[in-house]
Amino acid sequence: MAERISDAEHAVMEVLWDEAPLTAQDVAERVDPDRGWSANTVKTLLGRLLAKSVIAHEADGRRYLYRPLVERGDYVEGESRRLIDRLFGGKLTPLVAHLAERDALTAQDIADIEALLKDLRA
Repeated sequence: MAERISDAEHAVMEVLWDEAPLTAQDVAERVDPDRGWSANTVKTLLGRLLAKSVIAHEADGRRYLYRPLVERGDYVEGESRRLIDRLFGGKLTPLVAHLAERDALTAQDIADIEALLKDLRA
């Protein structure tokens, strides 16, 4: 994915990753209501995502059905890599150390990391 997507565009992508294809109205109805977006706002965001080639649409009568072209897992991988590259010199250990130093890891987080490391070693 060449162009980054904004937080607002990401909210639309989450809807389409959960269920697709959807009309613009379907997407507007599924976006978090706390955002207070109109259907026109959602249509604008869909247009931006189309321009960035992360979604596609096809005619269905007088409306369009939208679907993602980028898998959620691929997007998360790319964003995670960018974050680690930008803030931690491409190394994961400093990120985990940063979270640990700030008491941002719960006992469950630590247990999950330990289990993940055990699985990776196996």
